[in-house]
Amino acid sequence: MAFDGLLTRAIVEELSTTLSSARIIKIYQPTELELVLSIRRQGKNHTLLLSAHPNYARIHLTKDQYQNPKEPSMFCMLLRKHISGSFIESIEQIENERIIHIHIKSTNEIGDTTYKTIAIEIMGKHSNIILIDKERKMILDSIKHISLSQSRMRPVLPGQLYQLPPDQEKVNPLTVDGENFLKKIDFNAGKIDRQMLQAFMGFSPLIAREIVYHAQLGNSESYKDAFLELKEKMLLHQYSPVIYEENSIYYITELSHVKENGKQYESVNEMLDQFFSGKAERDRVKQKAGDLFRLLKNELNKNERKIVKLKKTLKDADKASNFQKKGELLTANMHLVKLGDKSVTVTDYYDEDQKELEIKLNERKTPSENAQSFFKKYQKLKNSKVMVENELKKTAKEVNYLNELVQQMDDAREQDIEEIREELQDQGYIKKKFTKAKKNKKVHKPEPEKFYASDGTLLLVGKNNRQNEYVTNRLGHKSDIWLHTKDIPGSHVVIKSNDPSEETLIEAANLAAFYSKSKNSSTVPVDYTQIKHVKKPSGAKPGFVTYDNQKTIFVTPDKNLIKKLKEEPS
Repeated sequence: MAFDGLLTRAIVEELSTTLSSARIIKIYQPTELELVLSIRRQGKNHTLLLSAHPNYARIHLTKDQYQNPKEPSMFCMLLRKHISGSFIESIEQIENERIIHIHIKSTNEIGDTTYKTIAIEIMGKHSNIILIDKERKMILDSIKHISLSQSRMRPVLPGQLYQLPPDQEKVNPLTVDGENFLKKIDFNAGKIDRQMLQAFMGFSPLIAREIVYHAQLGNSESYKDAFLELKEKMLLHQYSPVIYEENSIYYITELSHVKENGKQYESVNEMLDQFFSGKAERDRVKQKAGDLFRLLKNELNKNERKIVKLKKTLKDADKASNFQKKGELLTANMHLVKLGDKSVTVTDYYDEDQKELEIKLNERKTPSENAQSFFKKYQKLKNSKVMVENELKKTAKEVNYLNELVQQMDDAREQDIEEIREELQDQGYIKKKFTKAKKNKKVHKPEPEKFYASDGTLLLVGKNNRQNEYVTNRLGHKSDIWLHTKDIPGSHVVIKSNDPSEETLIEAANLAAFYSKSKNSSTVPVDYTQIKHVKKPSGAKPGFVTYDNQKTIFVTPDKNLIKKLKEEPS
């Protein structure tokens, strides 16, 4: 867990500087375990994300866009009632733990000043976000309720007194000197990194391993020096936020024991926002669409096995001429064969050297019947070749279609999943659930993702086949520019302009490459043309098109650029 007590300290310092005396304007709960606070300070807007996700619990400022549910949760409505329009007085960390308290000053319905606290407890699957009446120390509500049956030591329910999580009897490493650090370690017992985790508050395995690495398995003094060096960095606020992408590691200081060149960030907020961007949503999508992932995988495997069999059949069909030759040679040498012969050796007139050829026979058939048998096999294989070739083309198209869906699932947002599910029902992969038709049922319009080029030009991206067709056929004008990765499954991208700048074209091509099967590749070919040159063949699968008059541009997908393009122009 990289989000340890030391990182919590660093993020609290940044948030205190940025959000002290800021006003809470809006409150959303986009998912079951996440809150988004829209905050304004000194004429500038900020978005604060609070998460109690079991794997991605955290707090930081974010530039990501979150969908606001049509119906707010009870907890969200309670927060709006108590803290909407309130001011943040201070943000503090409890000791060196992963517990943050945001202290808020507000005014109630009758004009009295009240004080509330939002407690963010980052503790893995036990993470929680709790609204507290500060003066009475009473829990008003929480994003997760913990009943007495779940925890006799510390229930978290409305009306209960708020208590901090049980003390683990660890010491704050930032208040410990070198000698007392050594007293906590038994160098004869080994596993020094584990001993540090058990002794010091807010230490993660990551930073414990870093201290051991710097000590280089030396004597006790080398461990003390490594510890004091880290402590001094923290006390002097000497942070250097970094992400090691290959190892999927982030931290507030460079880690020598990680054998990778990390990417540096200006702030802890920026680092966390970059690292966690989309991760929690991807988890939710995978849970929600697990059955679809399994279905597509099974269908792909089935069709790929079918292609192998068809290719084998086609290879056998290529031998059809051998049966024709044997039939003709047997007919020409009928006088050499009599009923009961198991084989006959004849001169192969089709061979340049006219070598002898042994033809195996069915001893129960007459010479004429044997010849006819060879001709029938020839005709059967000849006819089957055309059928097999057609079936092979059909199955190859099916595999391409399924690969498109797999790619779309990889990049799908939660709202995209149901559209993909509906498409699979329409195509017969999933049985439709028959329900009583509702009168005046509202038709749901596809919601393609919107991006904005550096010059403000609108860029539309289809995240599934329904959106692809909507973007290309409904939202795009015939003179708008359409983009798609060349011969690679991916999204339809439309530039809402008939004469985009070169920079806009490159940015749109980046979107097409990023939302494709080649998102992790470099120098990805992207075709572009006007929409009037894009056609859907009659009877084609959803999302399939042909196009001409295209040009090709090569780009390497840039995740940071994609994130920047998501920001609406001011």
